[in-house]
Amino acid sequence: MIDFYANKMMARYNHERVHVFNTYQCYLKSTPSQLIYDADKAEVLGYKLGAKLVRGAYMEQERQRALDLNYEDPIYPDKAHTNSCYHNMVEILLKQIEKKKCEVMVASHNEFSIQYVVERMRQCDICPATGGIFFGQLLGMCDQVTYLLGAGGYCSYKYVPYGPIEAVLPYLSRRAYENKGMLKGSQKEIELLKGELKRRRWNVLSSAN
Repeated sequence: MIDFYANKMMARYNHERVHVFNTYQCYLKSTPSQLIYDADKAEVLGYKLGAKLVRGAYMEQERQRALDLNYEDPIYPDKAHTNSCYHNMVEILLKQIEKKKCEVMVASHNEFSIQYVVERMRQCDICPATGGIFFGQLLGMCDQVTYLLGAGGYCSYKYVPYGPIEAVLPYLSRRAYENKGMLKGSQKEIELLKGELKRRRWNVLSSAN
């Protein structure tokens, strides 16, 4: 139902620019075919597709629902398949971007995927600032990656969830579950900050002498 209304809103508002994005969860087996269908539909009807790519964080709920209702597990069996799907979806969308038919939000905290997209943009000669590819991460997660992208001229965003605490905390816990490497990333950020502080302290001492 959400996909239906998202496509209706895109058909209404996504003409000169993309104002409406639909989210594509790459851990779902059905997502590649859904994306191809939506991209073809947008091209035929003459509007631009807005695609936000995420891996997804409802694995337990999706699998439990499939078990309760006795249908096939809709989730890929492991992380490797999900990663492969994510990158395959990027390739599908790159073809649409080359035709000026879509814009993409790469919503990921996975550094390998971000590096993959940046490299493919370079190979396809897509302008970081105006090429229609954006990067987004949750504030407090992978901040060093977001800031590095911004410094390199890429369109990078931080987003902040807000609302009642009983609604926000489950959301944040799902993000943390989705990104189990977050603590390692936080340690990496700490080490980077320590290195920068040492560099600045050394510069101050050197200039004083």
